[in-house]
Amino acid sequence: MQPVFLYITADTPEEAASIGRILVEERLAACVNILGGITSFYWWEGAVQQGAETALIAKTRADLTDAVTARIKQLHGYTCPCVVALPIQGGNRDFIDWIAAETEESGSQEGTP
Repeated sequence: MQPVFLYITADTPEEAASIGRILVEERLAACVNILGGITSFYWWEGAVQQGAETALIAKTRADLTDAVTARIKQLHGYTCPCVVALPIQGGNRDFIDWIAAETEESGSQEGTP
């Protein structure tokens, strides 16, 4: 099992919370962290844009990346939402095992470490 962080941005804290909760409830992610407001600069429709966004980090399995991305696209208000996978190269083995357990259909019911 290869764990990954998915970096996601959302338009509002409420949208971020809704997406994060659904990903965890559907066991597409073991955990989602919502980071405070961020300022983003980006090219869109031929011009540099600036906007306030909220960032999410979802902890999941690499093999779920496509399913999580598809679900985010269903839930998200953006035409082209940011969803990028960042591999986890190491860390607390117990935590990595927890990610695997909580993203399985029959995931454990032990709660967040």
